[in-house]
Amino acid sequence: MGNKTMIVSALLPLLFSMVAMLARAEDPYLFFTWNVTYGTVSPLGVPQQVILINGQFPGPNLNTTTNNNIVLNVFNNLDEPLLFSWSGIQQRKNSWQDGTPGTMCPILPGTNFTYRFQVKDQIGSFYYYPTLGFQKAAGGFGGLRINSRLLIPVPFADPEDDYTVLIGDWYSRGHVELRKQLDSGKSLGKPNGVLMNGKRGIVGEEKEEPLFVMKPGKTYRYRICNVGMRNSLNFRIQGHNMKLVEIEGSHTQQALYDSLDIHLGQCYSVLVTADQEPKDYYMVASTRFTKYHLKATGRIRYANGNGIASPVLPESPVSWAWSLNQFRTFRWNLTASAARPNPQGSFHYGKINITRTIKLANTVATVDGKLRYAINGASHVDSATPLKLAEYYGIADKVFKYDTIADQPPADIDANHKVTISPVVLNTTFRNFVEVIFENHEKGVQSWHVDGYSFFPVAIEVGTWTPARRANYNLLDTVSRYTIQVYPKSWAAILLTFDNCGMWNIRSESLERSYLGQQLYASVLSPERSLRDEYNMPDYALKCGIVKDMPHPPPYSS
Repeated sequence: MGNKTMIVSALLPLLFSMVAMLARAEDPYLFFTWNVTYGTVSPLGVPQQVILINGQFPGPNLNTTTNNNIVLNVFNNLDEPLLFSWSGIQQRKNSWQDGTPGTMCPILPGTNFTYRFQVKDQIGSFYYYPTLGFQKAAGGFGGLRINSRLLIPVPFADPEDDYTVLIGDWYSRGHVELRKQLDSGKSLGKPNGVLMNGKRGIVGEEKEEPLFVMKPGKTYRYRICNVGMRNSLNFRIQGHNMKLVEIEGSHTQQALYDSLDIHLGQCYSVLVTADQEPKDYYMVASTRFTKYHLKATGRIRYANGNGIASPVLPESPVSWAWSLNQFRTFRWNLTASAARPNPQGSFHYGKINITRTIKLANTVATVDGKLRYAINGASHVDSATPLKLAEYYGIADKVFKYDTIADQPPADIDANHKVTISPVVLNTTFRNFVEVIFENHEKGVQSWHVDGYSFFPVAIEVGTWTPARRANYNLLDTVSRYTIQVYPKSWAAILLTFDNCGMWNIRSESLERSYLGQQLYASVLSPERSLRDEYNMPDYALKCGIVKDMPHPPPYSS
């Protein structure tokens, strides 16, 4: 008996250790509380109302690690409904948390809602922003980073520090006034300026505080996102090269650049070494492809430096051909691990057969005297009942029709300006490998985003796409990402597998264009209605529209 007692006593610590290990096996939880309010700031020198998160403009950085579970309680103290979306976060099996009006009911004024999602199998640089009522024009956006887990090797040494740079064009009028102008059918026109982390910057102002400080000889990571509304921007740092290491969640082949074109909605990650004379230097973000020139500056200071920054700023490149050529230099790092131990290049996207080709052409038109933007002749409007809820409750036919646009634009799309206004939903087949062509018939640069996925942008070329153009595709090492630009009179081709069930927004990253209809949703359903493929609608999910008082449908099977 004594021996048995000794054995049990000896085993107890081991058992407790195993239990503790099992408890720790679940991915960590991070808890956040956001108090969303209005405030008054003067980013362009004129006082205006902005949206603050915990008193901050821009909002706080969300600093996470691969597979963290995010629990974020949002208190809406605005006077209008609110939702946040997480640009580039794939929300695997969980479009219930995507924060678009097609997937969620809004957080009403004076109420709160808790987002619960996992940054599953992702690393990299992202951002969040409000999706309703043109509120992004008032702020409410911020950086979101996903660090690699310690056991996953990163293809560069740990930087001394990690900085977020949010750049974007800006209007000095409030979002309500801007929204009224769009609702009246008029374009917003030229922005009033460009901001960098909420400030315009003043060249030559010696008392201006630096945005960042660098120690001589040390290397820093800068995550640069274009959170603007209208313009592509060029970013550069006075006197310093930037080593590109990551684009939108993918490690890149490392190369040096003296400037980068960053289009609407895009995020780039670079390493910068403090290897110059110890003094101040300017970061510059300026508009591209426009007749007007707007810029923002932000100061970098060397620790213990004693020199002022030169007022002579580095010049921006001039043509979109330069930008296209730069895009073609970006390559996926095939040997680096991303969120998982296996190398990025172990996924051979170029060897998968294409099962469907969808060509989307952007157009602009006037409907009943008012400006609208469209895709393949259809201009999207949000419904009172989110599309995903209508589909989940089995009443989609009462809210929208599938496939209101064809897989090809009308042959006379440039001559025929007829536009249909309704919710636009593409019906897709689960796990199909699809080719999407974004065709730009207009004179300005477009930028497109796909929620719920990363895709492979295999080509951008001038002219009109035909199947023969597939011969020019990069089927080996194009960078997997979530946004892509399309140059004037050009097209871009992307490849992706529709393997993430949900209702996913595909939109123009131009805020004016998406607000006035240049967006759609892709419905991805599993025929098995299985929890293996998609989570059930959460019990705590907000309900609105015609499903508000309906009982929950039967849950998916396990």
